[in-house]
Amino acid sequence: MTTTHIISAIGTPLTEDDSLHIEGLQEQLALQWRNGITGILAGGSMGAMQLLSDQTYADLVRLSIKLGRGKGEIMVGVGDTSFARTRDRIHLVNRYKPDAVAVLTPYMWKYSQSELVDYYHAIADESLAPVYLYDLPQLTGLKVEASTVLAICGHKNIHGIKCSDAAHDTRMLIETLKARGSNFRVIVAQPVLLDMLVRHGVRDHLDGIFALAPEWASAIVRHAEAGEYDAAAAYQRDLLELLTLLRSYNAFAAFSAMMNARGIPGRFAPRPFHLLSREQTDMINSSAIMKKLLAGSAYVSPV
Repeated sequence: MTTTHIISAIGTPLTEDDSLHIEGLQEQLALQWRNGITGILAGGSMGAMQLLSDQTYADLVRLSIKLGRGKGEIMVGVGDTSFARTRDRIHLVNRYKPDAVAVLTPYMWKYSQSELVDYYHAIADESLAPVYLYDLPQLTGLKVEASTVLAICGHKNIHGIKCSDAAHDTRMLIETLKARGSNFRVIVAQPVLLDMLVRHGVRDHLDGIFALAPEWASAIVRHAEAGEYDAAAAYQRDLLELLTLLRSYNAFAAFSAMMNARGIPGRFAPRPFHLLSREQTDMINSSAIMKKLLAGSAYVSPV
């Protein structure tokens, strides 16, 4: 058994009327558990929480927790433009008792670092589940500075941070916390460096590409932990190639096409995002890396 935690940031499969595609969620979660994934994040950036209706988000939270209970760590993404709006999401999530909540920084308006400290302290007081800071400045425009993390990490209900910023910043934060003797958990979102990070003892990882290819992410970890570095590197190259293909299109639309190709139904690109054209979808599915991943899986329609 590996000692590394691989958490998939799952997508949110939708029907034509933007409600939750229940079969798509069931199949996506089953793909994770049978391929060695140790946890999921529902409603993270790949899950497009902010683009979902309140009912669809509530259904996603309830069913993800119900279907995942006892199979792995269940994290739920929250975080809106203000304390009041995030508090409402926390109160909803409290009903279903996830293992943790990942709280995105407020976006749209610019808040100071001291306001972030107050924000996270107040949210942690409202949450029944352990709180994890969610640092994604590329989308929110607001960075959780290291000094802010240090000011927050003493709160009894704030257990860690999910870092999606530059690898250098994440490394410095890990080293600073280690030097202070802190057990504050740092969950890293650096899928292109997974094999090297596991080799160097970084044990918590989370990303959306893991949801698409959980077997490859698990293989990287398994081989890296066993000292089989060439094998880990080979799987790492495959994962990187798949991620490059995903990023060459709109990520939501490409993720949707790729998941459908894996036999998982639903539209993973919330409107107003467009799905890929049939020609674009065929180009993805005919690529060497997708053929390698599919291994005979049949294409299904989005709904």
